[in-house]
Amino acid sequence: MLDSRDRIQTTHAGSLPRTPELIAANDARQLAEDGFTLDRTPEFDGLLTSAVGDLVARQKAAGITVPGDGEFGKAMTSAVDYGAWWSYSFQRVSGLEVTGEDIFSAEPVRSTPGNIRLTTFPDRRDWTIFREAYTDPTSGISTGKGATAFPATTGKLAYVGHEAIASDIANLKAGLAANGLTEGFVTSLSPGSGSRIPNAFYATEEEHIWAWADVLREEYKAIVDAGLILQIDDPSIAENWDQINPEPSVEDYQAFTRIRVEALNYALRDLPQEQIRFHLCWGSWHGPHTTDLELKNIVDLMLEINAGAYSFEAANARHEHEWKVWQDVTLPEGKLILPGIVGHATNVVEHPELVADRIERFASVVGKENVVASTDCGLGGRIHPQIAWAKLEALSAGAEIASQRLWG
Repeated sequence: MLDSRDRIQTTHAGSLPRTPELIAANDARQLAEDGFTLDRTPEFDGLLTSAVGDLVARQKAAGITVPGDGEFGKAMTSAVDYGAWWSYSFQRVSGLEVTGEDIFSAEPVRSTPGNIRLTTFPDRRDWTIFREAYTDPTSGISTGKGATAFPATTGKLAYVGHEAIASDIANLKAGLAANGLTEGFVTSLSPGSGSRIPNAFYATEEEHIWAWADVLREEYKAIVDAGLILQIDDPSIAENWDQINPEPSVEDYQAFTRIRVEALNYALRDLPQEQIRFHLCWGSWHGPHTTDLELKNIVDLMLEINAGAYSFEAANARHEHEWKVWQDVTLPEGKLILPGIVGHATNVVEHPELVADRIERFASVVGKENVVASTDCGLGGRIHPQIAWAKLEALSAGAEIASQRLWG
């Protein structure tokens, strides 16, 4: 994994804006009888390969030194879609079925001390505090339209996404080779996030999580074996806090989360940490986020995850101050951090001087060679493509300024 030994490297958190042609092609795909599996055609696959190749070239031109495939293999059927990073997994796992019950429509549940349970998305604490804003279509909070329905687990889970992940890998590797690049990353869901769908098969929540760990390990291994960087997408580590009603104690939440960390580490067993990076966020929707858990309460849990690098939000107005956490936390030797230096939650394009200042803050506490400048979260489906690319260019320009200051 590229470190910042002689300059600040740049990357992003995964999702990038799809082209109108790719969105239209995804929208035109037929759904199988199960209601959530999208067909694949040679014509679609050819368009996807071409789009990823163009995307890698554009990232290089924008100054991104560690590019990804933009999650283009994860279907989006509209320009605004906050859930493609997760819903793609439904195409790649058997044992799922649309039952009409999902995290949006199920009955809310209540937690008690020592017995934490996730409630529905509409019953999240931030969503209930700001109910008027969340239900107002003019507020700008809307998370858009998902590509498929959300299923439930109704049978034994098994990975069936071998063709799809092979396509993702081949497309990115072709794009890297065509642009003279050697390092790129592909994102994959975490067991803790995957298991948030309803479970009507496994005896316990913990069994359900570990079943997802067994399934997703196949995808992790395919990415790593191909020589690419694996990014684990796991907002659930931080985001679950707001999905527990009423608010739990920090100690109960840490115990609740540790099971998810252990399941992820089980799925990552024996895989090289230098090819793994972990992405944590508090959810990418554009809400107030007044009920976000503070980073200081989960940073140690995050560092228990067997990864070589850690990506987290650090640019938005709710979390920018938390760079100070690293004054009191020791980054393990050989590890990198990928702090969000530009944000997904505002249309304002960060000034390169501000980008440089943010980078230098982190360099001052963990060492400049251990900082890779990134985005808070994925930009695709969250902000307009023109703004997204301006933000990536500002990220690169600011990294260049910081590099000149830090190395002279």
